Amino acid sequence: MLSCKSAQRVHTASLRIRAEGCVDSMMTKLVLFDIDGTLIDPGGAGRNSMTRTFEELFSIEDAFAHIMMAGKTDIQIIRECLSAHGLSSDDGMLSTILSGYTDNLKITIKNQQKHVLPGVFELLKALDELDSYWLGLLTGNIEPGARIKLNTFDLNKYFPFGAFGSDNEDRNKLLPIAVEKFREMTRIDIPYSDCIVIGDTPSDVVCSKPYGARSIAVATGRYRYEALLQTQADHVLEDLTSAMPIICQDKKEDHP
Repeated sequence: MLSCKSAQRVHTASLRIRAEGCVDSMMTKLVLFDIDGTLIDPGGAGRNSMTRTFEELFSIEDAFAHIMMAGKTDIQIIRECLSAHGLSSDDGMLSTILSGYTDNLKITIKNQQKHVLPGVFELLKALDELDSYWLGLLTGNIEPGARIKLNTFDLNKYFPFGAFGSDNEDRNKLLPIAVEKFREMTRIDIPYSDCIVIGDTPSDVVCSKPYGARSIAVATGRYRYEALLQTQADHVLEDLTSAMPIICQDKKEDHP
């Protein structure tokens, strides 16, 4: 269920479209968040769920031991693991694996190590209160997996839409999908330059750059602050406790 504010804004945009035929997008900002390592630390739930699934389907123990997951889409990770073990990645097999993965994720997400990362609750609440900012997801998680993870912390209410690894397994193609979903939801045409992509890996930065979107890299995941400084991120933060002024600064610079 969406937050009251988010639901009201979607409804208001719909009413304005009916009355005026369009909505002014000049002051609108779209802030798109990665999930793992950015909003939450799932306590290894995703990796453990995939590992369980491969054990159940293929009798392979610790199948992902040598697979780097950070910054990749779920389907990309699974294809890489299948290839490493000499297994087929045809569409039928992927569907079976993803089904098992989401079933197991409902169990593994109940671990005691999971937690919301610093500054997240405060940032989402503050942005949700601002009429000119819209929140969405841009994540390598398949959508069912993303929703399972966020639901554990009651965070789904802030994100009425998103672009997911189940929309395209190539992360670099997700930003246009997010913008199109936003347009379909609100009938607001927003340029990429008014999008801000927030994530914890170099891949989150890379996926924003071809389109001219802003990027904020946050060192709450696998990559340290110093490593993220080597990316082309517009801003690099230790965590999201200091993100609000940066996001608002971007807006102020665009619209003096």
